[in-house]
Amino acid sequence: MATPSSLWPLARIVESPHYKWWAYMALAIGLSLTVMDQSGVNIAMPQIADHFDADIPTVQWLSLGYILTTSAMLMPAGRLSDMIGRKRMYLIGFSIFVVSAFVGATAQSWTVLLASKLVQGIGSAGIQANGMAMIAEIFPSSERGKGLGLYMAVIGAGAITGPVAGGFLVSNFGWRAVFFAGIPVAIIAIGTAALVLKGRSPEQAKPGGKLSFDWLGAALSSGALVSFLLAMTNAWKMGWTSPAILAGVITAATLLAAFLWWEARTVDPMLDLSLFKSRVFSLAIGARFISFLGGSAVFFLMPFYVIQGLGHSASHAAFLMIPGSISMIVIGPLAGRLSDRVGTRWPAVFGMSVSTMAMISFATLTTESSDSRIAMGMTLSGIGMASFSSPNSSAIIGSLPREKYGIVSAFVNLARTSANMSGVALATTVVTFHMAASGFEPSLSTVEGGDAGATLAFVEGMARAYTISACAMIVALTMTIFRGEVQAQPDRVAEQPGPASTASGDDE
Repeated sequence: MATPSSLWPLARIVESPHYKWWAYMALAIGLSLTVMDQSGVNIAMPQIADHFDADIPTVQWLSLGYILTTSAMLMPAGRLSDMIGRKRMYLIGFSIFVVSAFVGATAQSWTVLLASKLVQGIGSAGIQANGMAMIAEIFPSSERGKGLGLYMAVIGAGAITGPVAGGFLVSNFGWRAVFFAGIPVAIIAIGTAALVLKGRSPEQAKPGGKLSFDWLGAALSSGALVSFLLAMTNAWKMGWTSPAILAGVITAATLLAAFLWWEARTVDPMLDLSLFKSRVFSLAIGARFISFLGGSAVFFLMPFYVIQGLGHSASHAAFLMIPGSISMIVIGPLAGRLSDRVGTRWPAVFGMSVSTMAMISFATLTTESSDSRIAMGMTLSGIGMASFSSPNSSAIIGSLPREKYGIVSAFVNLARTSANMSGVALATTVVTFHMAASGFEPSLSTVEGGDAGATLAFVEGMARAYTISACAMIVALTMTIFRGEVQAQPDRVAEQPGPASTASGDDE
């Protein structure tokens, strides 16, 4: 005789052979929202600056502070998810995210608005640290690449729709609408995840005992990251040899050394250093960092080139960027599926090869390059990164046991965010250094004046930056070739609660 819980539709979803798709849709709502929200806020910054009578560098701290907070909290959030359960940590993160959005939407002062974005970064870390890990868990190891490819498609879709939706909301309803619009979607995401996602036993990571959270490791890692990223983002303005930047780098190096020393000795470390004994893990995570270090120049420099260098409008620049995002949406799942069949190494090698070609193409752009040439380069860049990222992520996660998925997922996202910020700083330094050497003010805003000489110096500096990016891609390609193939880990299923308690959202 059927029990009441087995007749409940949500319980049937949990027990359904198609559960992975229900769970994926529940996660996709939330993950796409985090991408859309931040890109929408970036669109709203000029209007926010006018509203609070602040300059653009000050308002840019909405984005920088959010990224810094997210980056600093990724590993602690990932470690906590391994301890208390990924579903629980995901829901906590989203709850913080939506409350912070409401505070930001109703903020009457710049201080409150900035504080809300900093706190929202903490919530975003809880979401990002678990999204990839949960997708890797709900898909069997034979379909892990497909799942991670679909994860990339969600990120790509959010990257396209975010600026469009943000522009519409800001133009028609004002900057507060960007914050308000995400709240009902976030509530739906929280409710869907609470009802659909399975819980897990938090003790599975350490059989026979409870885990203790590494507070000192969290403090040291967060301090090292914030010091490093602040130094990277300000180096091009203050000079790489300025006392403040050198102090930031030295502080970051000191805290990193202390973190590694502590992690090697504590019983329950934030980051298990034995993970790096795996050649696949070490080289794959290194290749990921270097590839994003080089690839970040594309989305940062290209709008400046199209708008200031070629004299097109912002909407025209956005249009030329779309082929790259569409390529990621289409190719990501295909590359993931291919990696499930032929292994993770060679699809990733193909991706880095195409990415190298894209960077070489960008390095040969001039002040008279056509739209079709730019669009082709963006398409190659999107195909390359999509073909690389899904198999690369699958190799990293697949090389380790499931109980490590939380911290590893966080570390994978941390490699991306820190590489992006460092890459932007490096590209900006290369461009502004060349402009200064050519006799022009070393600032990207100088190109806006329409001076043909300044524009030419900018384009030449950009070519040098993309040449460095191409070299970075070659290094990542080499690391991918020599990392070897991942050895399959067994699909150990975590202890699950009964259907009724699972559907109701209990984690234990």
